[in-house]
Amino acid sequence: MSRPAIPREAERSTRSTPTTIRAGDAAAPRHPYREGMLELHDVTKRYGERLALDHVSFAVGDGRLTGFVGGNGAGKTTTMRIILGVLASDGGTVLLDGAPVGAADRRRFGYMPEERGLYPKMKVLEQTVYLARLHGWAPAAARANALELLERLGLGERTDDTIESLSLGNQQRAQIAAALVHRPEMLVLDEPFSGLDPMAVETVQAVLADVAATGVPVLFSSHQLDIVERLCDDLVIIAGGRIAASGTGEALRTQHGTERWELLVAGDAGWLRQQPGISVVEFDGGWAVFEAESDAAREAALTEAVSRGGLVSFSRERTSLAQIFKEVVQ
Repeated sequence: MSRPAIPREAERSTRSTPTTIRAGDAAAPRHPYREGMLELHDVTKRYGERLALDHVSFAVGDGRLTGFVGGNGAGKTTTMRIILGVLASDGGTVLLDGAPVGAADRRRFGYMPEERGLYPKMKVLEQTVYLARLHGWAPAAARANALELLERLGLGERTDDTIESLSLGNQQRAQIAAALVHRPEMLVLDEPFSGLDPMAVETVQAVLADVAATGVPVLFSSHQLDIVERLCDDLVIIAGGRIAASGTGEALRTQHGTERWELLVAGDAGWLRQQPGISVVEFDGGWAVFEAESDAAREAALTEAVSRGGLVSFSRERTSLAQIFKEVVQ
């Protein structure tokens, strides 16, 4: 479904009255411009003889947090730069709400590159307000939104500090504020959690979840797979310029996960190594993780554990994103 055109005057008027959106609001308002999704279809990119992107296709849904993961040189940053129009593709299409993404659409995107790109000698608040003003916000509204956002990101006491005087972690928070201050309708972040301590990670996670709750599609790359697994609705795994897997976490576990079982007994679980049809993956005293070649082999192992006494727990192990990643990229 295509988006109705928004007159510039109306667009600026809407942005001059920002609303506060908190996690857990009963009826958080949807983003005023968002309907649909961002889609990539068969996007290719060459650097000389090297094929950097090979028919890359995936979608970032309306209000969905999508994690984009892959090894160094897999094609994540190249893909993001093509979405933003920083690079031109050699083939394929990038669509927003079913229509090709144009310059007007991209002006309403938010982007945080992996390399920090803020003016080092500008003050934090001054820089953030300036970027909001570039996107058409009125001075008072730009300042109010910047102050609120910086407070939420833990920079409320650093607004008069220069960017260069901040720690690397706080510079990262300022960079995130720069990408969010104009309330973008599409958000693309390259390694937003890099250099953040655990408390800062939680803060940024909450802010990004709030942004998605307003209907904004959010695409971000990260090498921190535990964060991606915890935060994202959807996952896209890229390897060697090709999409190796994509979908929800549960869908990927179903498609690529290995069924494993966790056993904990009061005594020693070494006997499990002798069980027919059982392959022990990890073992430590009374704790073991194993694979079973059949349901019958698994049930027999459980029956043996019960008969020996001291069974504490028996459950199916949840396949981690790290395990899925290794499975699909090898």
